[in-house]
Amino acid sequence: MWTVPKPKYRTGSCDEGEIAVNIGGVRVVLFGDVLTRYPESRLAELLNCSTQNHEVISSLCDDFDPGRKEFYFDRDPDAFKCIIDVYYFGEIHIKPGICPICFIKEMEFWKIDQAVLDECCKSYLSEKEEELTEIANKVKVILEDLEVDRCITRTQRCQRFMWRLMEKPGSSRSARVIAIASFFSVLVSAVVMCVGTIPELQVADPEGKLVEHPILVAIETACMSWFTAEYLLRLASAPNKLHFALSFMNVVDFMAIVPFYVVLSLTYFGTSSMMELSNVQQAVQALRIMRIARIFKLARHSSGLQTLTYALKSSLKELGLLLMYMSVGIFVFSALAYTMEQNHPETLFRSIPQSFWWAIITMTTVGYGDIYPKTTLGKCNAAVSFLCGVIAIALPIHPIINNFVVFYNKQRVLETAAKHEVELMELKSGRGARRKSAEAAAE
Repeated sequence: MWTVPKPKYRTGSCDEGEIAVNIGGVRVVLFGDVLTRYPESRLAELLNCSTQNHEVISSLCDDFDPGRKEFYFDRDPDAFKCIIDVYYFGEIHIKPGICPICFIKEMEFWKIDQAVLDECCKSYLSEKEEELTEIANKVKVILEDLEVDRCITRTQRCQRFMWRLMEKPGSSRSARVIAIASFFSVLVSAVVMCVGTIPELQVADPEGKLVEHPILVAIETACMSWFTAEYLLRLASAPNKLHFALSFMNVVDFMAIVPFYVVLSLTYFGTSSMMELSNVQQAVQALRIMRIARIFKLARHSSGLQTLTYALKSSLKELGLLLMYMSVGIFVFSALAYTMEQNHPETLFRSIPQSFWWAIITMTTVGYGDIYPKTTLGKCNAAVSFLCGVIAIALPIHPIINNFVVFYNKQRVLETAAKHEVELMELKSGRGARRKSAEAAAE
């Protein structure tokens, strides 16, 4: 069986056809025939160059000992242990504890193509690159909040100030007060919508129909005026108005505001004959129900709700499996229940589609009791169905919770890293300014 010779970690001079390199104090002797497998790499170039050509050698390494024929590199020895694997095994694995971004720089220094990275390391690297991109974006947002550009016009300065005031609660105390006011406005509006449906708190209109109390209507109008002004100010100050209008949360805000004005126009500006039409009245009721969309505005002010939303997005595969398991179980157990119960004289299972409802409430362990089996086989089928339902629901819960925890911790780490990056940039800029002032004083 043919074995590949390993690199030698030893002292002393190297033999003919070998090359000795010192990586951060770790001396390694490499075989020349192995290095020639990647002739364009830095080590292969050192092997082929003449030891008398000091200019070429100095461009390839940090130092050279002609007596021992040893090349010195001020690089990370742990990363180099991964680098030399490509010469012996044809692929590279990034060892735990090594920063993948720094390792890529090491590969570029040693002139090794990234294509030799193993697939698992490529996915790990792409994940880290995405994290760095997110950190860069967060740093960019923080710097935009901190910078004061003196070259912009007064209109642009006012637009930027209004954007920070409405969209950046952490930028100032006024912005934080506006965010809190918007949060409580959403809560008050939701409470008013619920309380307004209580019959004891409703009043009769001239036609004798029960409508919302005038005080609740006034509070609702005040909240909607606040939502409208907030949306218009944010739209007017948005840097990219098209992107702002098509954003999901802004679409929710728009859908929560529009029904109020549509109902208002139909109620006060429509003709009496138009309002008597049943389809118009149904449309008004449907638009009133759309007011529940404003509760989703809470997600704008809650990082926990946003994290939950992103965690659910990343768990679509698990949720799809859950729906698939439940769908198969509903179909199987409803068909079995119908078959087992159809010969009973007082059966409640009239058809398989009608049995779907029984299967749903049984597998989810709700059990309203409006439909239930009366035969022994039917009861056994029901017992198996809710046991399978419990198992099917419990299976994807752990991955979903794990995705939530991972995403939440990741966001906290990224925010902390972005703040540290900004602090480091401020320190560097402060040192640079002091250095320039010192040089100017010296001159």
